[in-house]
Amino acid sequence: MAATGLPALGRVKLSDLVPSDGLPSDSYKISVSILSQSLAQFSAVIVQFPATDAALLRSGLESARLYFNQRETYPPADMIHNSDSLDWCKTSGYYADPNLWQETYDYRPGLTPLEPNNSIELPPAGLSDIFSLFGKAARDILDAISYHLNLRSSPFVEILDNIPLRNQEISSSVLSVCCHARPSFQGPQQHHNIAATQEDGQLLMYPDNDHQVDKSLISLVKSDRAGLHVRDYQGRWILVDGDLGPQEAIVYPGLALYQATAGYVNPALHKTDTNMEANMYGRCSLGFKLLPKSMTSLDCSEMRAAGYGVDSQFQLPVPVDDFMQRSHPTDLLFNRPAFQCFNFQPTHDGSMKTLVRRRKQNPKSKPLPPSKRLRLEAQRVLKERVQDIADKKGIKLRFCNIKECENHIHTLDSPCANIRMEIGWPPGVPFVHPHDLPNKAKLGFLEAYEPGWTEAHQNIDRNQSP
Repeated sequence: MAATGLPALGRVKLSDLVPSDGLPSDSYKISVSILSQSLAQFSAVIVQFPATDAALLRSGLESARLYFNQRETYPPADMIHNSDSLDWCKTSGYYADPNLWQETYDYRPGLTPLEPNNSIELPPAGLSDIFSLFGKAARDILDAISYHLNLRSSPFVEILDNIPLRNQEISSSVLSVCCHARPSFQGPQQHHNIAATQEDGQLLMYPDNDHQVDKSLISLVKSDRAGLHVRDYQGRWILVDGDLGPQEAIVYPGLALYQATAGYVNPALHKTDTNMEANMYGRCSLGFKLLPKSMTSLDCSEMRAAGYGVDSQFQLPVPVDDFMQRSHPTDLLFNRPAFQCFNFQPTHDGSMKTLVRRRKQNPKSKPLPPSKRLRLEAQRVLKERVQDIADKKGIKLRFCNIKECENHIHTLDSPCANIRMEIGWPPGVPFVHPHDLPNKAKLGFLEAYEPGWTEAHQNIDRNQSP
């Protein structure tokens, strides 16, 4: 999508992502398109809250700065731990992770945090209102992603908390108020896994384990200064909160959504750097994680019902409690062509044309090489698969030819836009006839529907060769 996608991180208004009865409005469809493209390219998107919420977010960050500034220079031993606790759904109150130079206050409705001496702790102000604000936004964004994937409305409601919580229920989702690199926080001086670099005369701090993946469905982050980097689909680290407005926050998917969508929505790999010489409070942020309930399971039944191919690693339901406690190597997460993007090269006249070289075949020429046979077979099978999906859903196919598609690939009012949405076309893939695709793209195009197809047919060719 480098040449046909968004030039920068997408921005959407939260009010445009709120679903309503009846047909979707143009603003909703456009916002969903921007949201999905930004998540596909950058693994993140900027969401703008209503202006009335800016004061709440600002006061929450100011309260966080005051809260952490009055803490002791080094926390007690029983307050030092990391986010991999077995009690992942019961964290509450203050704790610190010196390895990350980070302090956190977790707010989780249904739990009353206590200090080690059993005295009630005075938390940062406004957490209940911020939790409610972020929680509703996260669900609306999750529904917008579901709409883009052609899933039914609110497909994940069974694994989310009740709204409101019932008696004696504890929220699985959590609002974390964080402070990175508070100068008066002495913990990291006793550890040696913090690397310092000098950039433009400024001292920046990077932990050795400098990238993380949230285990949430959706995460929202609002910070008081820049420093959050997310890796895009090309492997580049992008500063995503460099120019946030007072009512804007960063949104990115987590591992739970990756599992629940059979890998069709990649989680965001992110890291935080902090300018150690710029302020006396450190970098404060409000982070909300929409988490599934612990006594449920993550399965891909909704994806199957929508006609998606489900890879073997996603076939069996995974208990949420097990999922949240296991480790997830990041190098194995981003190997699926779910949001595969095809590049188009501009010609001298400004139009977009695929890089296809057509050669006339001599009927007396040599037999086709295995790679060519594989691409032609992929083209044939792909047409059949798409037609099968359309027939099952009662959709009359109308494919664009490449001339049409190159002119309106960015728009939602193209001749095939409604069909593309109804059929659940792979996100980020131009909706064109398979024979108009570049040769190498045909294989990835089919893999979006049937992961493992290419390898299986290569094995068949090898077995059949003399």
